[in-house]
Amino acid sequence: MKRIILALLLALPLLAVAQERTKVACVGNSVTYGYGHKNPAETSYPAQLQQLLGEEYEVRNFGHSGATLLNKGHRPYTKLPEYKAALDWQPDIVVIHLGLNDTDPRNWPNYRDEFFGDYTAIIDSFRKAHPSNNPQIFICRMSPIFHWHRRFKSGTRNWYWQIQEEISSIAKHCNIELIDLSRHLYSRPDLMPDALHPNAEGAGIIAKQVYSAITNDFGGLQLPGIYSDNMVIQQDKPFCVRGTADAGQEIVVRFDKQMRVTKAADDGSWEVMFTPVFADGKKHTITVECGKEKIKFKNVAIGEVWLCSGQSNMAFMVKESSHRAQSMSNIKGKDIRLFDMKPRVVTDNIEWDSASLAALNRHEYYKPASWQMQNEENVNGFSAVAYHFGAMLADSLGVPVGLICNAVGGAPAEAFIDRKTLEFSPTLVDILYNWRENDMIQDWCRGRAAKNIAKSSNKLQRHPYEPCYLYENGIAPIACYPIRGAIWYQGESNAHNAELHETIFPTLIGSWRRTWNDPSMPFYFVQLSSINRPSWPHFRDSQRKMAAKIPHCDFAVSSDKGHPTDVHPKDKAPIGERLARLALNQFYGMTHVAQHGPMPMRAHRFGDKTVIEFSEAAELKTSDGQPLRGLEIAGETGGFTPVDFSKQARIKGNRIIIDSKAHRIRYAWKPYTDANLVNEAGLPASTFEITVKEFSGRRGH
Repeated sequence: MKRIILALLLALPLLAVAQERTKVACVGNSVTYGYGHKNPAETSYPAQLQQLLGEEYEVRNFGHSGATLLNKGHRPYTKLPEYKAALDWQPDIVVIHLGLNDTDPRNWPNYRDEFFGDYTAIIDSFRKAHPSNNPQIFICRMSPIFHWHRRFKSGTRNWYWQIQEEISSIAKHCNIELIDLSRHLYSRPDLMPDALHPNAEGAGIIAKQVYSAITNDFGGLQLPGIYSDNMVIQQDKPFCVRGTADAGQEIVVRFDKQMRVTKAADDGSWEVMFTPVFADGKKHTITVECGKEKIKFKNVAIGEVWLCSGQSNMAFMVKESSHRAQSMSNIKGKDIRLFDMKPRVVTDNIEWDSASLAALNRHEYYKPASWQMQNEENVNGFSAVAYHFGAMLADSLGVPVGLICNAVGGAPAEAFIDRKTLEFSPTLVDILYNWRENDMIQDWCRGRAAKNIAKSSNKLQRHPYEPCYLYENGIAPIACYPIRGAIWYQGESNAHNAELHETIFPTLIGSWRRTWNDPSMPFYFVQLSSINRPSWPHFRDSQRKMAAKIPHCDFAVSSDKGHPTDVHPKDKAPIGERLARLALNQFYGMTHVAQHGPMPMRAHRFGDKTVIEFSEAAELKTSDGQPLRGLEIAGETGGFTPVDFSKQARIKGNRIIIDSKAHRIRYAWKPYTDANLVNEAGLPASTFEITVKEFSGRRGH
């Protein structure tokens, strides 16, 4: 008997400890329950949260599949047994994730005005149920609903984002913490097999977010890799330093004599902004401190920063070009700094191994990078077009130039556009669907992607050619970093459909300008070169027309540097310099720098003659001193015929005079062209087609 009493006495402290465990109630719908998991008791997010929190906490799952937040919804959570059980348990911490099922057309369209009141009533009910009337309550912005959900385009897409905003307003009104479950999952469709329910790995991401919110543990002081020694700060723009730290921790950031102090928010994020500075030729230092943690960046310069992106012709390296010696000479006397985002695996015609495939799904496509001072080795491996662009800027402006390159061979433009922009585009939303069999995407891209990921059994395996993927991996991680503008060399993987590209391309530019919150950010691109591919003349002319329509956007001609069979011509220095001419003339105000070759302004008939007038030229010439090649005319009916300059045409100033009546004119309209029209600066004319009008004035010829 004494032994029994003694055993009971010894057990009392353990019972007291057990009773003192912090009770965590996970309230929600099927995502909380763990729908689709083989064993939700082990892999649902509440189960994984229990493992993270440890024995000091007791986590219970009160999720019910199909539950709505709305009391007039088709399955109100407040009428389900899980709700009563959660209240009766009197939890110390409550995590509420509801709203997904309210996107059903039976619910939100009819009862949206009651969502705010119904949600606050649930919050209040958990407060009243707790003995202290003060449990810690978190509410969650919903986990994603992806485009292949059966009701996505019919209403769910719109209602989902409306509910997200309402949830944010409720958190602010009730002064409770908000956990954004779309923050890390919105870019992980591979973890949502049915477009709605995260698998075990996705549930683990939710569990980690909830764990961090409860414990304030966000992994300590961290900054994106775009901040490093040798970085270039964009002059005359506010400079943002952004990162994460444990919630509530004080962050002190010093940039020379400027100092900013802030605290990490509830979600661990923090940001400080420094007033604009200007290039001064000095070396600067930035330090970031959080408690005992300190990160110091040395040899920081102030100058001009440009993003250099696109596909393989932008990725094409200096060491592969025909101007390597010229590139090496640019190293001397110029401060050019390089942030080179190289892929872990290239998109060659090979099958990738399982480790590479898993890394792609985890958004580890690019190798870790840091800012580098130029030297022979890293210049050799850098983009040739980008480097010659930067060298001309550095020479003309006399300030440090920072170049960020994230080009990927073969990549289509849609891969660089953010997901939400595509989701809400009336046309481009369809490019998201079944992308590996979607003929909106070039068949070559789909075939190459299929080859690369052939060893993956995951139907949602990611690939850099997938719409959104390179935005998520190559643009979003550097979006915190101020830049001046972007240069772009891409189009080869969209040339199958010029009309569709006329929607994709301005959408991409808009996506980036919103990302950097700069509606007038300059965007200069390279028009496709020439090669024996039949669609390219139409595509080049489409690019020319788009440049005229999109504000703060222009193009550089490259067709004179093409190759009949090689999609990667080696003559890259002139292309980079033509892009630099656009920036120097249009943005930096150096109007004496010629920016373009001859640009067709108008064409008209005058008697039995046809006249084409050009801008960007005082004196038209040919690049080789030979008669003009590549000009064709068409009558009112019939096809185009070449103009014979030895018999029926001549150049006079900025005009071409043709001794024939034409109705349409086109120039350099061959896939691979040897057309030779230039201006006095030696800059070539673009491929173009123009309609001829009757001349109504008195001007003589």
